[in-house]
Amino acid sequence: MKIILTHEVSGLGTAGDVVDVKDGYARNYLVPRGFAIRWTKGGEKDVAQIRRARKIHEIATIEQANEIKAKLEGVNVRLAVRSGDAGRLFGSVTPADVASAIKAAGGPEVDKRRVELGAPIKTLGSHQVSVRLHAEVAAKLGVEVVAA
Repeated sequence: MKIILTHEVSGLGTAGDVVDVKDGYARNYLVPRGFAIRWTKGGEKDVAQIRRARKIHEIATIEQANEIKAKLEGVNVRLAVRSGDAGRLFGSVTPADVASAIKAAGGPEVDKRRVELGAPIKTLGSHQVSVRLHAEVAAKLGVEVVAA
């Protein structure tokens, strides 16, 4: 099935790309979650609009991405969450939580869709998080999860 991506999907493409995926993946995952729309001949106008919006929001050059990477890696991110006695969290830390903690710590504003946790964060302690700034630049930073 041919679809138009409306958001960046890891391993598949960026917003505005027209890709061919299996029917079930598109029908059961991408379209219901708003990551993609079905491709039609009239959808070509949508592709141009999505690409224009993406250019406005994305980091234009690798130099800009490296500057933001340097700022991010210099920030100490500390996140206070509710936890139980054994250090397990009630729920888990989401990319949106990490993005808001970066902003609160004095770092640059980061889109939550660019934060990659790797594995779900469900315990207290220090965790590594990656922030994908550009296709070729990713910042790695430590997130300290403490009890609230």
